[in-house]
Amino acid sequence: MKNKRFNLLLIIVVTLVSLWSLWPTWRDYSLSKQINGFGSAQDSLKYALSHREEIEEARKKSLKLGLDLRGGMHLVMEVDQVDLFEQKAWNKDPKFIAIMQAVRASAARSDARIIDLLLAEFKKDNIRLSRYFYDIRNSDQEIVSKLEKESVDALSRAKEIIRNRIDQYGVAEPVITTQGSRKIIIELPGVSDENRVRNLLKGTAKLEFRLLREPEVMVRTLDRINSFLVQNSTVPKVSPVPDSSSVAAASLPGSEKVAQAGMSTASNPLYDVVGLSQNGTAYTSERTREYVLSLLRRSDIQALLPMDSELLFAAKPDIGKGGEKLYTIYLVKKGPELTGGVITEAKATFGSQGVQPEVLMSMNTEGTSKWARITGANIGKRIAIVLDGVVYSAPVVQSKIPNGNSVINGIESLEEAKDLEIVLKAGALPAPVRITEERSVGPSLGADYIRAGIQSLAWAFFAVSVFMLVYYKKAGIAANIALVLNILIVLSVLAGFNASLSLPGIAGIVLTIGMAVDANVLIYERIREELAEGKGVLAAVTQGYDRAFSSILDSHVTTLSAAFLLYTYGIGPIQGFAVTLMIGTSASLFTAIVVTREIFHLLLAKNLMTEKSFG
Repeated sequence: MKNKRFNLLLIIVVTLVSLWSLWPTWRDYSLSKQINGFGSAQDSLKYALSHREEIEEARKKSLKLGLDLRGGMHLVMEVDQVDLFEQKAWNKDPKFIAIMQAVRASAARSDARIIDLLLAEFKKDNIRLSRYFYDIRNSDQEIVSKLEKESVDALSRAKEIIRNRIDQYGVAEPVITTQGSRKIIIELPGVSDENRVRNLLKGTAKLEFRLLREPEVMVRTLDRINSFLVQNSTVPKVSPVPDSSSVAAASLPGSEKVAQAGMSTASNPLYDVVGLSQNGTAYTSERTREYVLSLLRRSDIQALLPMDSELLFAAKPDIGKGGEKLYTIYLVKKGPELTGGVITEAKATFGSQGVQPEVLMSMNTEGTSKWARITGANIGKRIAIVLDGVVYSAPVVQSKIPNGNSVINGIESLEEAKDLEIVLKAGALPAPVRITEERSVGPSLGADYIRAGIQSLAWAFFAVSVFMLVYYKKAGIAANIALVLNILIVLSVLAGFNASLSLPGIAGIVLTIGMAVDANVLIYERIREELAEGKGVLAAVTQGYDRAFSSILDSHVTTLSAAFLLYTYGIGPIQGFAVTLMIGTSASLFTAIVVTREIFHLLLAKNLMTEKSFG
């Protein structure tokens, strides 16, 4: 008797908890329906503002829909471990550069581990890894172990940094998992601004403060490059040199210098596409930017640069006299004076005049001390603020900065400033990441999937329910009640643990419906066998449940094991299917063994069941 009371109490508690867990979902649906039901946008906005807390609370606790149902982005990103290993190397001679180029080419064609490709290339040339990595006394195996640890740490750090960026961006219930040794799978439900998300995830956030070389050094460097191009008559194989007329030379600051020097632009290939102002600032037009970039990346051109120097472009263009967009070219020192690792706080705001967006940065104690020393030693000089290889600004140091504060300006919009704040707060990626695969699901397609999913679920439930009613009569009603509770439990567990319901998840629920009924069929057939032997209804029910239990338990444990393996080794949609299948299988075991049995006991207690109740 005590056992029956406990079972009844357990069923009531499970039902109430399930309804309580799904109440926010229903509330979110009804509030959304009310907002959409207003005749004007003004009334909708007024209602939303007056019920803001209630709407946010319901949305936060409601059942979340997966990417395929809600719409959003699916991305596969790859950590550039070749770049990571290049960062860890020293004594980078031409041979090392050639080896790394071969590794990069192999990595583009294969999903093999980068460390294996690297080791194979070194063995091919019979070169020890210690020539370029770590200590000269280390064996190849020791270095491989260290590089393997570096690659695992890089993947883990990249995953966490990407998660931090996404969390700060405000995506609800993102799914971020790793695949293999260098890939990260990202699902972002409800994302609409896809381009902004791409930029947010790809940026390594490698922040550096670099000193600019003197203007006269810049002038000499460009003259040297120009003379080299004239003497060698070499042209990059990327695109033809634009006509001087297409460069809008009159709008380039520097056309005056070219004319004063008596130069003919026809015999000066560099000055056809690069303007030089009186103060030694170089520019190129937006139309010739890619051409100039490819020109300056050439190894023979790089060899003409001053030692420990690098040419970088401005992140944003300036507007020339003719209205054309012009990109400044900076000659900066390769070695940074300070890196972004010292940044403790970043905040997007507007400048002193309240027009231009900027990002304010604060540094830790170590950074503050170094920044004070750097600015104090370089008063009157320019320091470039370089983020991911482009210059955001290059202010002149007016005085020593003792408090560790600095500013990034040259930003177009407050939205861009906020994204920059996010990546600086989340930290720099250990190596560049690139998007290797991308899929987008629109909200309308998601709505079609929801409709199709609900229809499949409804038809499955209808077909099974009708069969159970026709074939098992009153016993079929008990099975159908248990089936409703089963679905209720699955949805409530998903909502309670903030898991997402996806299209494969709906497939898992449909399969659960079939499994739940299968357990009832086993029990009912056992009961019918007992009734056929002449036993009473109560004895037949008791014997039927006892004898069917082992078969039901075996089938459910097997299914749970298979679902667990799918969840452990699967990704994305497979995991969504496995989660609902595990929850549904556990709920099916409870409803088949406990719920239907208690329903029969209640009916038997009121003499409402006979032999014919089982068909």
